[in-house]
Amino acid sequence: MSPNMQAFLAFLQYFVAALLLLGAFLAVYVRVTPYNEFELIQQDNAAAAISLAGACIGFALPMAAAIYLTHDLLEMIKWAVITGAAQIAVFTLLRRFAPAIEPGHTAPAIFMCAMSVATGVLNAVCIS
Repeated sequence: MSPNMQAFLAFLQYFVAALLLLGAFLAVYVRVTPYNEFELIQQDNAAAAISLAGACIGFALPMAAAIYLTHDLLEMIKWAVITGAAQIAVFTLLRRFAPAIEPGHTAPAIFMCAMSVATGVLNAVCIS
C-alpha cells in the first residue's frame, strides 16, 4: 500500500471515529439537558443553538488535541469520555441558566457557550 493511501486511511479512521464520538456526545448531552436542543433549533431558537454550539466546540477542541498529540484511537476515545464528562459538568454547574434557554433568551446561552468553549480549550491544552 502506498504511503499516500496509508495516510488517507489513517485520516479516514480518525475522522470517522471523531464524528461518531461527537454524535455519541451530542446524544448524551441532549438527554442531560431539560429540553431537546434539536427540537428548539428546528423552532428557530437561537439560544438553544448557541448553547449547543458551545458544547459541541468545547467537545471537539480536546478531540483535535487528542488526535494531534497521541496518534492513538484508544487514547482519543478515553479523552472523549473525559471531555464529555467535563462538558456535562459545565452544564450541571450552570444549570440555573437552563430555564432561560427554552424561551430563547440569548444572554445566558452566550455565557453557557463561552464557558463550554473555555472548558474545552483548557481541557485540550491539558492533554499531553
